[in-house]
Amino acid sequence: MEAGTGSRLEHPQYGEGILAGESPNGLRVAFFGKGIVEIPADSDIRWLEKVQPQERMIDPYDLRYTLKKVLEEFSDLSEPVLMGERWKKGMLILQPADRNLKPKEIPVETFFHKIVMLRDRLRVLEQKINAHKVLEDSEKVEMQQYITRIYGSLTTFNVLFRHSQDQFTGEKGEG
Repeated sequence: MEAGTGSRLEHPQYGEGILAGESPNGLRVAFFGKGIVEIPADSDIRWLEKVQPQERMIDPYDLRYTLKKVLEEFSDLSEPVLMGERWKKGMLILQPADRNLKPKEIPVETFFHKIVMLRDRLRVLEQKINAHKVLEDSEKVEMQQYITRIYGSLTTFNVLFRHSQDQFTGEKGEG
């Protein structure tokens, strides 16, 4: 019987482990205290308990790798954007003019996350407008100008960004 994922084995160098999957180069084995190690398929191993291999079973490692590559290629998600260190664990406080009313407190991280999401969605909108098959070029330019003005209105929040390349930029002279 061939060994399937989940089979227990013993390796002379790494000790006892569990078969996590196969790779083109050999076997991926989760060894206790050592993590997942790739060993050659012809390694000197002793099978302690074999599990029946399942037909057409998808290896979670390969699935995760494939999904990551697909998302990187086709997703409109951007790289993580970092907030400036001085704002971490900070609090945004909105105080009504009427001091008898309770102020609203929002963690700066929450507010920053919403700003970044807004920026990313504007970028996607920009891409969709530019790639639109029906809009005339003049209509695309007009909509692009509105988006640029929106970016300009949001430059107030640039102080929150750690890196200047992540910040909003609008029309020159606005700000």
